[in-house]
Amino acid sequence: MDVHEYQAKELLASFGVPIPKGAVAFSPDQAVYAATELGGGHWAVKAQIHAGARGKAGGIRLCRTTHEVRDAATDLLGRRLVTHQTGPEGKPVQRVYIETADPFERELYLGIVLDRKVERVRVVASKSGGMDIEEIAATDPDALLQVVVEPAVGLQPFEARELAFQLGLNIKQVGAAVKTIMSAYRAFRDCDAVMLEINPLVVTRDDRVLALDAKMSFDDNALFRRRNIADMHDPSQSDPREAQAAEHNLNYIGLDGEIGCIVNGAGLAMATMDMIKHAGGEPANFLDVGGGASPQRVATAFRLVLSDPNVRAILVNIFAGINRCDWIAEGVVQAAREVKINVPLVVRLAGTNVEAGKAILEKSGLDLITADTLTEAAEKAVAAIRTKN
Repeated sequence: MDVHEYQAKELLASFGVPIPKGAVAFSPDQAVYAATELGGGHWAVKAQIHAGARGKAGGIRLCRTTHEVRDAATDLLGRRLVTHQTGPEGKPVQRVYIETADPFERELYLGIVLDRKVERVRVVASKSGGMDIEEIAATDPDALLQVVVEPAVGLQPFEARELAFQLGLNIKQVGAAVKTIMSAYRAFRDCDAVMLEINPLVVTRDDRVLALDAKMSFDDNALFRRRNIADMHDPSQSDPREAQAAEHNLNYIGLDGEIGCIVNGAGLAMATMDMIKHAGGEPANFLDVGGGASPQRVATAFRLVLSDPNVRAILVNIFAGINRCDWIAEGVVQAAREVKINVPLVVRLAGTNVEAGKAILEKSGLDLITADTLTEAAEKAVAAIRTKN
């Protein structure tokens, strides 16, 4: 789960990470009021979306007067901001963050990620702040400073101090940077985050070290014990189909293909998508209905898949282990009758009571295409699309 910049900064500040003064606004009037309350003569008006590269897309405006603040908020609120991370559809801007824009001397980069390859937390820093980490890695990989955290003891102050010195900070700045790095690590650890990025981390003229921007992503599986973070979820930033799927405990991710997939099990879903590509087609989604493929859940899955106008065929691939194929076949038949399906439907069943399941499908009277193997099912789904062409 992702959160907005202002929400990430609230969390970081609660752990002691210094941040500039700021306030969120949902209207131009609120933006002007926030700027007035913050004081000063320079403000940044930042569009709040779950994506980076906002500055390059015009999503961050520097203002010198409250009139400019109002104009910037009026222009940003209600629009869809398109960056290279959002795709061409962009993301809606429903709130802006008003922040004091004090001058600074240097921009640094600080990131903390969960590195699954080494099963450790990795702290990454660079002297080149304000740039995408991918760009830094491509143009100057030696500029990346890294610490792999030993989980038994966590990040140690001497490791943060080494990073600070390697970033070229003076003695006074090193002390401030160590406090910021250690506080950021505690926020990452205690909030069950999987990614924390402060880009840029700036050094001011009076030797302060501030988080000028912040992004955080959290482990969905830990949100049950982080209700304060779960309440920060903004559904407007997600694919509405993914939000609907989550309400029914379905795992759905929309893709760009033409063959909708309804599968039980994440591994089998990945294999199904690979087999569709091997057969010459393109999957339209990843959809894992889980172990309990009830008629209601399968019907919801059909509706989600068919809500994508690009879907021209559906492939149902179920391997019954704990479940039984006859139960699942009944669910597929009932769901197919409830939902108007106007595209070819390919069904492949395997596992417990498979023969009984196939008999139910054959007697259903529905216009189904059955298959015995995954390879056959994928080939038939691709062939069904080409036949319609």
